[in-house]
Amino acid sequence: MAELSGNLLYASFFLYLMATFLFGGSIQDKKGAEEKKQNKWAKLGITITIIGFIAQIGYFIMRWVAAGHAPVSNLFEFTTFFGMMLVGAFIWIYFIYKTPALGLFALPVAIVIIAYASMFPREISPLIPALQSDWLHIHVTTAALGQAVLAISFVAAIIYLVKAVDQTRSNKRTFWLEVVMFALICTIGFVIVSSTFAMTGYKESITWVDKKGAEAELEYHIPSLIGPNEWALVDENQMKPLIEVPAIINAKKLNTVVWSVGAGVILYGLFRLIVRKRVAAFIQPIVKNVNLDLIDEISYRSVLIGFPIFTLGALIFAMIWAQIAWTRFWGWDPKEVWALITWLFYAAFLHLRLSRGWQGERSAWLALIGFGIIMFNLIAVNLVLAGLHSYA
Repeated sequence: MAELSGNLLYASFFLYLMATFLFGGSIQDKKGAEEKKQNKWAKLGITITIIGFIAQIGYFIMRWVAAGHAPVSNLFEFTTFFGMMLVGAFIWIYFIYKTPALGLFALPVAIVIIAYASMFPREISPLIPALQSDWLHIHVTTAALGQAVLAISFVAAIIYLVKAVDQTRSNKRTFWLEVVMFALICTIGFVIVSSTFAMTGYKESITWVDKKGAEAELEYHIPSLIGPNEWALVDENQMKPLIEVPAIINAKKLNTVVWSVGAGVILYGLFRLIVRKRVAAFIQPIVKNVNLDLIDEISYRSVLIGFPIFTLGALIFAMIWAQIAWTRFWGWDPKEVWALITWLFYAAFLHLRLSRGWQGERSAWLALIGFGIIMFNLIAVNLVLAGLHSYA
């Protein structure tokens, strides 16, 4: 069953990739008799996306049956589910607005997220006592769905800014849009680095002293640039870490982040060397025909829908479960803090949109920042900061 569920996940991944190209074909600048052909490309693209989504739901159900619990208990499972929910949110919003350009950008984001998830351990393991509750699937799945709908706002914002920002000038707008593109490339860098060392079977063991003063052992699968607190190599012939970090920081996962950024710098540099222009400038011709007012509306509506879902899952359900599991509604665990920061940010987004008239480009920049906070919570908080939610 595990092998079949894995095949369904791979199938959904490639179907999303295929649908991306079909959506790309549907928005090319063609006139007259070609319009029917464009519609066919878009219809084929959304059909294949739905088939891929169904395949991924099949994977999710089969893993649930095999594990005996909702498969959202570690970073691989949660991130895969988040990618699936992002595709589901895209399908839902696509049938409302019928905008093929949304698929051309939403599906690659989902593909990168699923590829990112696949780099973490995929073994099914028993739930630790803290997670043995029905609130696991209630809280986590609702929070992921809310974040996925909010992510559609980010996708629409990317489309808006790629078209609206003048790429013939170098200014703050072009700089920060390029920073977003660089961050996406860093995620691809993570996938490449993790895959490469996984294929070579690289392994490195280091002993260290945790924050309770106990000696423990870490196993690295990527060469250790970042070492844990009071580290010592098990094998002296292995690579020595260049930097030591305090016990509160997860050195192994921070090491992965450093490698990912390094790979992203190399990939981005090669891209700029080859095409001789910014990433945003390179893809700008693709979105030249999109309606900015419609894209702005999609971005706003996504927040309007995603915010209450996120509030329910990430805050209300989370606090109920925290009271049951830890006998308190709220602590200052890093994950809780950043969930609150995310909520406050999107509350401010809606306030500025509704009360101050922040529409168009201002709203798009806010959507980018909001998704950045979500990804910081998913990547940096999970990979670097140790806390009660560090189950991955």
